[in-house]
Formats: sequence, structure tokens, C-alpha cells
Amino acid sequence: MQSILRIGKRILILLAAVLLFAGCKNAYLPSISYNPWQVIPVPTQEKLFDIAFTDNPEHGWVVGSNATLLETTDGGEMWEPKTIELGESKKSRLTSVSFYGSEGWIVGEPSILLHTDDEGESWTRVPLSSKLPGAPNTIVALDSNSAEMTTDIGAIYQTQDGGQHWKAQVEDALGVVRNISRSRDGKYVAVSAKGNFYSTWEPGQKAWVGHNRENSRRLENMGFTEDGRLWMLARGGQLRFSNRDSSEEWEEPITPEYSTSWGFLDLAYRTPEEIWVSGGSGNLLRSVDGGETWEKDQEVENVPANFYKVVFINQEKGFILGQNGTLLKYNSTPESEEAQA
Repeated sequence: MQSILRIGKRILILLAAVLLFAGCKNAYLPSISYNPWQVIPVPTQEKLFDIAFTDNPEHGWVVGSNATLLETTDGGEMWEPKTIELGESKKSRLTSVSFYGSEGWIVGEPSILLHTDDEGESWTRVPLSSKLPGAPNTIVALDSNSAEMTTDIGAIYQTQDGGQHWKAQVEDALGVVRNISRSRDGKYVAVSAKGNFYSTWEPGQKAWVGHNRENSRRLENMGFTEDGRLWMLARGGQLRFSNRDSSEEWEEPITPEYSTSWGFLDLAYRTPEEIWVSGGSGNLLRSVDGGETWEKDQEVENVPANFYKVVFINQEKGFILGQNGTLLKYNSTPESEEAQA
């Protein structure tokens, strides 16, 4: 009798779980109608961190761990390795690359700053002060001879003379950051190394402003929406947007797919309404209505990598970067339509 009761209890628990997931509209997301992402073979197994193109839309660069530097001259279909003498061991990490026209910048660890004015045909090592707080982390080319650089402890510097002199934009560094993002109008948001709080800064402020996270979930990443609000990715696959009327307040949390336990790692806008979110274990989601409803790209789940970064150069050109030399290229036209054309 007891064995029958145990079996009956297990059946009830199983039925309850089934009903629970059935009652969640996002228990399992529908698949998108076609997979627009093409896996691009690259000559490296290193982790890829960033990508940028010159004013020539066919000419781009990728940077990564162990001094990885890749160049494309056909819009991202094929990539060739390039070598720059850095004077350090192969442990150097190239973390960020940015171009303004034919002028480009690369930063990395330990204390690496590279500059080019000929689309990368030649790169020049720019010396940095030994007093620089932290290691260079991100860089954005702003104009001719002008760029803005951050370090891995939240220092912000700007140059107007090709990197010869740098002016601090904040009085004090922030502390070790998990990631840092810049808006188009020069604002920043940074997530602390442990993901237990975040900080914001905008031009004119002397220091970062700290903020507590919204709930007990640790923060994974933050950035800016197309209309200048903040987005937040937290552990457990949770997404939030700041309120349209106040950046200090947040809308209700969104869990696009309850059944997935791996976390989200990055978010990018292809259009003002189309959002892509990437995560661990080939997790890739899309919303075409600003985050109201979601669908999943199930065809890329078999890619054995975490998708660390999503970048859209424009609406027609995008890339996903990940571990083990993972690079995916966005293709807005289904392959079947290309074949017919």
C-alpha cells in the first residue's frame, strides 16, 4: 500500500510540474521562422571580445585573448590572423577595438594602447602612464584624433591629440567592474565585479553614482536602450528595463523563457524594436516588439559555446562573439531566398 501511495504522490508531483509549465506562457519559446546567423570559421580557438569596421564596410577587425587580432576585407565572411609585436607574452588580452573612418584604436591588458590612421595597415603602440589606474578595458573612437577610454576599475579618459595626452573625466576610479557600457551621448553604466550593484556616470559629473540592484539576483550585464533608457540582465535569465519617466525606477522583470536555467550575457538592438539577447550554451533569443514577446533561435543551440557579445554594425550587418573562436554573422535574407535569387 505504501508503495502505491509513493507512486501516486510522484505522479501528482509530476502532473503539478506539467501544469505549472503549461500555465507559463513562456515556459518554452517558439522558434523563429528561419535562422539568420551563419557560423563563420576563424583561424583561432581564443575567446573573442570585440569587433569593429572602418569606413569601408568590407574592412573589419576582431580582437581577443592571447593577443588575437583578425582582419576581414570581405565584410566578415573570411578572417585572417594578424600579428602585432607587443613586447609582452602571449597572455596579452586585446579587449576593445573602435574606428572613426580610417582611424582606429585597440586597447587591452597589460596596459596596451594601439593606434592606426590607415585602417590598420600599420599599428603604432602608444605609451601609457604607469600611474594609469587599472588596465585599459574599452575604447570608443569619437572623431579625428579623439577617443574615450575606460579602465577595468572604472577610470574614464579622453584624448584630443591622437593619444599623446589623456584627460581624466572622473576624479576617482570606481573599483573592479564586471562590464562597462557607453551610450551614444557619452553616458556610462558599469556593473560591479561581483554583480551586487551598478554605477552610472554622465558627462559633467565628477564621480560615479552608485545604485543598489533591484532584487537578490546578481547582475550579469547592463547597457542602454535605443531611446536612452537602461537595460539590465540578471542571473537566472531575467531582463529588466528602466522606467521611461525615471531612470531610477524599473519596470517589472521579464523572464523570456522559464525553462532555461543558463544566464543571459549580452543584449543588442538591430532596430528600435528588434532586440537580440545572447547567453550561455548557445542561448539566443529575439523580440521584434521591444521586449513584449520573445522567440528563440533553436538552430544555433548546437554551437558549443557561450555567446558573450552581440554587435550590430547596422541593421543589415551584425556579429556574435564567443568562446573558442566562436563568430556568427547576421544574414537578413534566408538562404533559400538567396539560392532562388
